[in-house]
Amino acid sequence: ELWSRMSEEERDPYNLIKEGFMEKVDDFEFEGKKVPGSRLGFRLTKEFLSAYMGRLFDNPEVVFNEDMLKPELQSLEDYVDGIKNICEAQQKVAKAYVEDGSVEGAIPPLKAILHIMAEGSYEGKTAEDPEIRKLFDREYVLGSDWYKERLVRYQENRIAQIENSIAYMEKFLTQERHRDEAMKLGIPSRVEKAKAELKEVKDPKFLEKIKGTLGLDPLYRG
Repeated sequence: ELWSRMSEEERDPYNLIKEGFMEKVDDFEFEGKKVPGSRLGFRLTKEFLSAYMGRLFDNPEVVFNEDMLKPELQSLEDYVDGIKNICEAQQKVAKAYVEDGSVEGAIPPLKAILHIMAEGSYEGKTAEDPEIRKLFDREYVLGSDWYKERLVRYQENRIAQIENSIAYMEKFLTQERHRDEAMKLGIPSRVEKAKAELKEVKDPKFLEKIKGTLGLDPLYRG
């Protein structure tokens, strides 16, 4: 509910981090061992409560006290154990993708993260490496060859779908026994509409129009 009461600019993660409303959880040592706290990503701060939670609660700091914002203050041992459980679960799932080879079907950013979750690194780099983090940058993704291929694959698939639909409807129209039904269903107008869409999808500008969408996964079968 709070998210819907925040503007797009207020929800921007970069702004939230910049303004101190979200803080990064870092790795730390506990009993002589490194704990990968960074797996938790970012968490809300008391500054966020002051700036935004007042839209839902009269006294947000009472509902979300320091112990809730920083669970390690409740019990460091339980906090460490929780992180350990998360990492073990991630490793188990990621290893399954690596061992059966399906990791090769993942997009480059996810492929890297799956290897990191399963093995701790990808091509010698961890999740903190700038080269790995760059893989998730929006502009980098939109400009990548693998993303462009997804858009082209979507365009080709959509063209095939529309052409098949047109062929089916035109065949339906040629059958005398279906003529009355075809008129009731408005098949002629549907054919014209499909042809107009086909022209639009075949236009080279279509790829720019759908830029920012998911495109079509290479593993798609249909």
